[in-house]
Amino acid sequence: MQTYIEAIKKFELQLKHQKKKLLISSLIRLAVFLSLAYAIYSFWGEAKWVLGCIVVGIALFVFLVNRHTNLKHQKAKLQNLIALNQNEIKVLNRDFAHQETGKEYLDQTHEYAHDIDLFGERSFFQYLNRTSLKSAERKLAEILTSNNIQRIEEKQSAIQELAEKVEFRQSFSAEAQLVNTETSPEKVASSLLDYKAFVPKIMRWFPFVFSGLSVVVFILLFLDIIGLSQLLLWFVLGLAITGVFIGKTQKLSSFANQAQSIFQQYSNLVKHIENQHFSSVLLQEFQADVKTDNASSSQLMHQFSKRIDALEQRNNFLLGFVLNGFLLWDLQKSHPIEKWIKEHGNKYQRWIEVVHLFEAYNSLGNFAYNHPTYTYPQLQNEGNILSAQQAVHPLIDPATAVKNDVEIGPDNFLIITGANMAGKSTFLRTVALQIVMANVGFPVCASSVKYQPIQLITSMRTMDSLADEASYFFAELSRLKFIVERLKQSTYFIVLDEILKGTNSTDKANGSKDFLKKLLRYQSVGVIATHDLSLCEIAEDYPQVKNFYFDANIYNDELDFDYLMKPGICKNMNASFLLRKMGIVD
Repeated sequence: MQTYIEAIKKFELQLKHQKKKLLISSLIRLAVFLSLAYAIYSFWGEAKWVLGCIVVGIALFVFLVNRHTNLKHQKAKLQNLIALNQNEIKVLNRDFAHQETGKEYLDQTHEYAHDIDLFGERSFFQYLNRTSLKSAERKLAEILTSNNIQRIEEKQSAIQELAEKVEFRQSFSAEAQLVNTETSPEKVASSLLDYKAFVPKIMRWFPFVFSGLSVVVFILLFLDIIGLSQLLLWFVLGLAITGVFIGKTQKLSSFANQAQSIFQQYSNLVKHIENQHFSSVLLQEFQADVKTDNASSSQLMHQFSKRIDALEQRNNFLLGFVLNGFLLWDLQKSHPIEKWIKEHGNKYQRWIEVVHLFEAYNSLGNFAYNHPTYTYPQLQNEGNILSAQQAVHPLIDPATAVKNDVEIGPDNFLIITGANMAGKSTFLRTVALQIVMANVGFPVCASSVKYQPIQLITSMRTMDSLADEASYFFAELSRLKFIVERLKQSTYFIVLDEILKGTNSTDKANGSKDFLKKLLRYQSVGVIATHDLSLCEIAEDYPQVKNFYFDANIYNDELDFDYLMKPGICKNMNASFLLRKMGIVD
């Protein structure tokens, strides 16, 4: 937290200096304007001097406006950096309800996304997410739900490296917060891929010949060799030539206008990536996609933006008429844009994907930096699937967290029994989230972890559907069938919480036993929480099944929970006590 406090002080001081620069810049612009007005007044009547003053004044004023715009950009970025560090302090103090919940990524058909508080209010995503760009947010959700067990060590290295690059992460995030576009970058990418060129080959050089001839026409006019009517005829000819393509040019101009702000703003983010040195393999691969042989991607994006700027001069009504009449401006400036699209349009989509990927990974690196005591799982190809000491859920306050050891072998299935509110469901979500985090490459909340990579699948929050006229029990059966079908294709770590709740107790007990036996025939590994103590009897016939429990004790007419997992079967249930305690029954 001290890092963020010191950063706030540093950026507040820089912001103070930046505001002074902006004030001085405004005063200089005012002085230039007044000086220009005075010079024009002083030289009034001397056309050459007046014209010279106007040209010099406008050039100087344009330079100062651009400089002022850059100063405002830096001011906004510093404000973002201050807000960013203030937010980190809030989140570390467990105040993160203001952040995006990611509830739109909840998916009942996913292997685990709906069950383990990954998305939604007070979710892991809400605690983790630091993305500003919506596409980067989607990329982060995709990473969390990928269930991908490949290249975990490389993911770990990438996250470890980004964790240490605090300045890069914060600068990148502050810049991303400044991005404000009317259209999505994906839509622009699609338009670039689908673009059909319209400028004929002859028009790739003819506008320059026509412009040269226009200069000759003006010279002839000043020499009195031709008259104004001939000049006007030449002007109309130019308008007629550009008018043939006016519809297609207008369409290109409309697209270019939408794309320009994206290219301008994303080029700054791409430049951040290009200028950073990375040592981890994964980050080097990401970075390689925004590097080209001849020029950097950010330079190419800036180049495209400048070409759009040139074409957009046509939108100045009077200037556009003059430029098209004498220089065939539309055709002259459309060709470079089409050439750029042809040469680089297919690369742009990957450039923006890399930007979104880096912002998503910055959230991962930020999480790792904020939790220096967490442990990166030690990967293994044999032995236990998960061995974790002092494991706890990352969203539980460390000051009150009760830690448990977890050891699950390659064919073990743990049956967890226990009293209500004793910690069964929290334990299940802790184990499930540890597997998700380990697969992503995260450090996990435990003192030491050994892990054999495995995909996760869960059934914990089955919901009925009135719209589909599906009962709760049918929804449960559908979910269990989904799990069995997946087991036919691959190996999964299975987490189940009180299955078959939608039927009577006897039927539930028998059905739960039959289902668990089926899972054991697949040599499955996982955890199941239940209130049905008869399910624990399976351990007598299947030595790979282990019974554990969470219990509650009553002291002075109050429930006491220690939240510690113990070997064996729970004997102390508390439903009757709670009903009496709350005055529901006598």
